[in-house]
Amino acid sequence: MNETTVLEGVFDRFLKSALVFKDRELLRHDYIPEKLPHREEQIRSLGETVAPVLKGVRCSNIFLYGKTGTGKTAVVKYVLSKLSQKAKECASPVEFCYVNYRWAGTEYRVLSALCCALGVKVPFTGLALGEVFDRFQKGLDKQTGIFIAVLDEIDALVKTRGDTLLYELTRVNEALRFGKASIVGISNDLRFKDFLDPRVLSSLSEEEIVFRPYDAAELRDILLDRAKSAFFNGVLSDSAVSLCAALAAAEHGDARRALDLLRVAGELTERKGVRIITEEHIRLAETRIEHDRVVEALKNLPVHSKLVLFGVYLLVKAKIHHAITGEIYEIYCELCEQTGLTPLTQRRVSGLINELDVIGLLNTQVVSMGRYGRTKKIRLGVPRGVIRRVFMDDERLGRLIKYTAKCLIDISETRH
Repeated sequence: MNETTVLEGVFDRFLKSALVFKDRELLRHDYIPEKLPHREEQIRSLGETVAPVLKGVRCSNIFLYGKTGTGKTAVVKYVLSKLSQKAKECASPVEFCYVNYRWAGTEYRVLSALCCALGVKVPFTGLALGEVFDRFQKGLDKQTGIFIAVLDEIDALVKTRGDTLLYELTRVNEALRFGKASIVGISNDLRFKDFLDPRVLSSLSEEEIVFRPYDAAELRDILLDRAKSAFFNGVLSDSAVSLCAALAAAEHGDARRALDLLRVAGELTERKGVRIITEEHIRLAETRIEHDRVVEALKNLPVHSKLVLFGVYLLVKAKIHHAITGEIYEIYCELCEQTGLTPLTQRRVSGLINELDVIGLLNTQVVSMGRYGRTKKIRLGVPRGVIRRVFMDDERLGRLIKYTAKCLIDISETRH
């Protein structure tokens, strides 16, 4: 049987199978529903903060904190969408620009996106960062309204590039004669402010909103609300919804994970040719997503976090399965030298290790050393083979996979 015949069978089976999804796009992360259950307080608070722009007054800078999947981005897009509609009714000139740093990848591309929203032309690459910022500033001053820049996952920018760009953005109004700009920052790290220079902090955190994780009951409400429009009647069993909510609640109350579980479970149900999503389908979806999530997390790590993780990978390869922070930092500095990067301080690297522990890529354990105090032992939280496969595709780390530093050999010999 050739490939064409096989595919014909697959497509025909799909067309004849029982209908499961009415609209699966409603379960995607980027879909913003007309109703955001259990985020009414945050919506009202953000709305009150940005409302002054309707009268031509620059609103305060505001920062939203919370773990992934707690509704931060959805609330911002929802509120600014409603604000945009109201601004048109009031004839208030307001412009918005949403930039996710992880998608943009560099300060240049962040500024380029902001310039584009103002109608300012910037080449894809080639200009000095200062020149791009000057064009952005001139573009702001040519407009008479208010510009709101939404910077998502701004913590990743600061951790990898420092807070220089953020400092410049918070001070941009001082150089403007006509235009006005405000910042809405979104961070997944509640300790984000610890990484900021006091000068940035004083002008940035004028208003703050913290998003707590959803509990199982709240996640169940969210899933049921989406399921009404996403699935045909009778497709989703009550037990499947409850299990889905419980699993996501255990994972820090992540609504994105809950929606992913439900969507993938529906797709698995559809492929099996059955019409009811059961607990078994949710369990299968969890296994499928877990693997994909680890790969995605590895790909999207900031470069210094990748180097820290790669350092642990090399230590494990040298049969050191429970490393300590000092050993990891030594290898990390070697890797920075190999890739032409300036190493972060050991304190910052210790913070990165804690973050990798939180997301499950590393496992850390504090061990008592008696009268010598306590130390932290660190090991990989994911299979070494997965790290190798993902990092082989990385532009920097792909060249380092076969790298074995002399310090690695020295540490191995010392430990053994």
